[in-house]
Amino acid sequence: MAIPALPEQSRTSPSPNALDTFNTASADEARLTLLTCLHSLRWSRRLTDHRPYPDLDSVLAASDEAAYDLTAGDLAEALAGESLPVLPDDTYEAAHMALDAAHAAYEARFGHVFVICVDGVPPGEVLDHVLAGIRSRLTNDPEEERVVVAEELRRLARGRLLDALAF
Repeated sequence: MAIPALPEQSRTSPSPNALDTFNTASADEARLTLLTCLHSLRWSRRLTDHRPYPDLDSVLAASDEAAYDLTAGDLAEALAGESLPVLPDDTYEAAHMALDAAHAAYEARFGHVFVICVDGVPPGEVLDHVLAGIRSRLTNDPEEERVVVAEELRRLARGRLLDALAF
């Protein structure tokens, strides 16, 4: 029985895209791009040092793994670069006041900004999602909240990385 021949492989190079640009950028340029996704030097160095990535899934897997390995100090550094989610322009002033009060209570309890990923949340539901998140998380003990914060930062970094690489 004959072994079927493999199809000929194309030797043409792929068209340049954001991943190619990221893979070939200088280490400093790559780290600066990554720091816009998550303000963690350790996370950005790790992703930079493991380039080149063959595809988007590889970058996202590396991002997730690096985010899971962040220490308490790394999380504090990343949180220092965060701000509250942006609310839709047509949000009522009373809603802003409610969010400001909830955030002040959260920051007083945990000592850092409240972070939550709102990717995939319809614009009309962002405020409710954020307020519900703050209210429910105010009952967490500090260690529980550290775990939740780490996961939210990982999700934020993943979404921002997708945006940065234009996927």
